[in-house]
Amino acid sequence: MDSLIQYWEQGDAIGRAVAIGLLVMSVGAWVVIFWKGWLLRRARRDLVLASAAFWRASDLAAGRQAVAEIDREAVLLPLIDAASEPVASGTMEARALPEAQLTRRLRDSLHDVLMRLQAGQVLLASVGSVSPFVGLFGTVWGIYHAMMGIATEGSVSIDKVAGPVGEALIMTAAGLAVAIPAVLAYNIFGKFVSACEADLEGFAHDLRETLLGAQAGTRD
Repeated sequence: MDSLIQYWEQGDAIGRAVAIGLLVMSVGAWVVIFWKGWLLRRARRDLVLASAAFWRASDLAAGRQAVAEIDREAVLLPLIDAASEPVASGTMEARALPEAQLTRRLRDSLHDVLMRLQAGQVLLASVGSVSPFVGLFGTVWGIYHAMMGIATEGSVSIDKVAGPVGEALIMTAAGLAVAIPAVLAYNIFGKFVSACEADLEGFAHDLRETLLGAQAGTRD
């Protein structure tokens, strides 16, 4: 802590801007990590329970009601609502076959849900890839700034060099400290999102086949 305070006091505007930038990236990454960890944990659990409850229901309306009581993050409800959404007459959508209409609505709804589940992934990836280089730049600039300060004094010794250079190297460690949690979280959350995506695609496919089968049975 003393080294950080000393680095801040001895640093110039650029060095302080680098430190502030790393701090902002770290705070942003941890906010996303806690938020997405909470969201994906709820979504993954509710997705499994809500899907099972839907298929145990007697009809589409009863299934939607059962899902609404479980699906806190609304990952299945949009698909069910899209499947039962009426088609406006006189539109291009109404000219398509019922199978194509249902497929398009389920696909669009699935994409919307996945975009919500993937929110924040770009920030984690950006922080994980950029922060080490920002920290390295802070180190290089800090060493340059320290060398310039030593040069103005007119004398060089190990004590005078080791202190400022060691303090400048803190920025490299800070960059890695910001990047590592972001990269790990990005990989873990990516696995959770992929699992949810597979379940949602399977649910959408089964729902489509069920509804089309019911329509075919009604026509017969």
